[in-house]
Amino acid sequence: MANIYTWKVGQCDRLLQTGAISTLHYTVTAETEDGVYSAGAYGSIGLEAPDAKTMIAYDKVTEANCVEWLKAAIGGEEKVAEVLAALDNQLTEKRTPTTGAGLPWAG
Repeated sequence: MANIYTWKVGQCDRLLQTGAISTLHYTVTAETEDGVYSAGAYGSIGLEAPDAKTMIAYDKVTEANCVEWLKAAIGGEEKVAEVLAALDNQLTEKRTPTTGAGLPWAG
């Protein structure tokens, strides 16, 4: 069964003078194909200043652009795979728990 991953950008911090986005605040969620279990992570990542000649105007930037930039800033495909693997591990633990918590006397 394949897990479904969703990357979302919740906020973009920008420099008002240039409109360049400097920080992305994001979440990534993983959900089992049957929708029974989910796991998530969130973070913020700084972006390097864009080249003024190729920069996309702030009001033209899409969420897809930002997700592409944040994946590159995280460290590319290898680091993205590590994030997804960590979420997969959380889902596996939810499906087939190996630990538990509680109070033995609470019954």
